[in-house]
Amino acid sequence: MKKFTFTALMACFILACSTEIDDTIVFDNAIADKEVKLSNDEGSPVCAVHLQIATATEENGHKAEVVNSVIQKRLLNMEELTMQQAVDSFANTYTKTYARNLLPLYNQDRADTAKRTWYEYHYVITSEARQGSKSTMVFIATTDYYEGGAENVNQRSTMNFDVQTGRLMELNDIFVPGYENQLSAVLQKALCEKVGASDLSTLRQNGYLVGMQMFPTHNFILEDETITFIYNPSEIAPRTLGETELIIPLSDLTQILRKEQKS
Repeated sequence: MKKFTFTALMACFILACSTEIDDTIVFDNAIADKEVKLSNDEGSPVCAVHLQIATATEENGHKAEVVNSVIQKRLLNMEELTMQQAVDSFANTYTKTYARNLLPLYNQDRADTAKRTWYEYHYVITSEARQGSKSTMVFIATTDYYEGGAENVNQRSTMNFDVQTGRLMELNDIFVPGYENQLSAVLQKALCEKVGASDLSTLRQNGYLVGMQMFPTHNFILEDETITFIYNPSEIAPRTLGETELIIPLSDLTQILRKEQKS
């Protein structure tokens, strides 16, 4: 009897530990820092790359492979590498391409010091992973880069992962088929409230949705009571208006939420 009790307790303990591991995704960071000068001249323009990518660790088992594969492909356009290999490869390729393509142009502009800033490139990604809803982990990356032109580009990217499987959650996993029109209407209403507009016409007068209709972006953060939609500069408004973040209570979306999202 004692032996049976001990065995049963051990089984429960093992099951509890297993459940705890299954219900979360542990992350570490893959980091790459690389800087190259465009020429050997004193004061030469440089290209700086800094990558800090939150990475699911090996203790997550197969989930880590699933999660990291998605992150790697979306942020770095690479596949079938470890995350550290991917960030190193990206940094090396980016800086080599910079030097190869920009040096001939820089040689033509070398005497014009006013143009030097055109050649000061950078590419920076910082990221974090945190709990989203009770069944998801959310990955948030901020990418900032300058590749010539008037100004740098800054944008956020989000990915929501199922904590049990590591699978990427899409809007189709959250909402019932045909959700688009109703969700777009809710988002447009939220946008009106955010900018103090009464209708679509007023929104357009303020620079939003000019020549386009509202749409649900796949850049979102799912939490237990809300879903936040993030529109990067130039998506629904001019770059000068910056990023637009709309936080929608899930209670406003009950008619289009899948059953499993209501529990």
